[in-house]
Amino acid sequence: MLPLDTAAYTNRWRPRHPGEKALLSLGLLVLTLVLPTWPGAALTGGVALVLVLGPAGLAVRVLWRAVRVPLGFVLTGMLPLLVSLGGDPWLRWEPAGLPQAAQLAGRAVAALLCLLLFAATTPLADLLPRLNRLGVPPAVTEVAALTYRFLFLLLESLRAVRDAQAGRLGFRTWRTSYRSLTGQGAAVFVRAFDRARRLEQGLACRGYTGSLRVQAQARPLSPAFVASTCVLLGAVVAATALLTAR
Repeated sequence: MLPLDTAAYTNRWRPRHPGEKALLSLGLLVLTLVLPTWPGAALTGGVALVLVLGPAGLAVRVLWRAVRVPLGFVLTGMLPLLVSLGGDPWLRWEPAGLPQAAQLAGRAVAALLCLLLFAATTPLADLLPRLNRLGVPPAVTEVAALTYRFLFLLLESLRAVRDAQAGRLGFRTWRTSYRSLTGQGAAVFVRAFDRARRLEQGLACRGYTGSLRVQAQARPLSPAFVASTCVLLGAVVAATALLTAR
């Protein structure tokens, strides 16, 4: 399993209702978007970071593995704001773009941490069945569930093929590595279609009628958690207003 998905199943907030965690993380995300970057986004990002590492119990190593690729996109988005094209020299440093780049990075990182607060504490298996009760069409949740399942099947196939090629010394040189990667892609492609065909046949043999019914474990809402979330969000807004007034 992926590290972030494993954390979603093993964190301390797993027994909590997904609605509680959605209220907290999405509330912080909304505040990140509507409040000023400083101090609003800095406060929401800091709160999300403290919650995901503290009460939720996510390991720092897992968090870093989850954020390092998105942080690369944030850094890439900052670079055009720091340079200017045209004139002499043609490419030059633009000091006026530094505040805009800082605001972009601060808001993007804070939004990323708010989203990870929900993704790292709520498994997709707990979320999808409850989306139907909110009016999401069953076809949408079923496609999402099957895509989620096939992601891990593809990763498993990829790992098995790669281990077999490594056992046959398929990565000794650049030429053999290129040949192995080509064969790896073809093998995974064929395996994916074969697994999809077997899944379709299995569903047909079980009398599939167009709906995959999954029983979700009952998780009662905690009024104390909801109230604490509302107080926390209000405190962030108040602290932002206080710091902005200064």
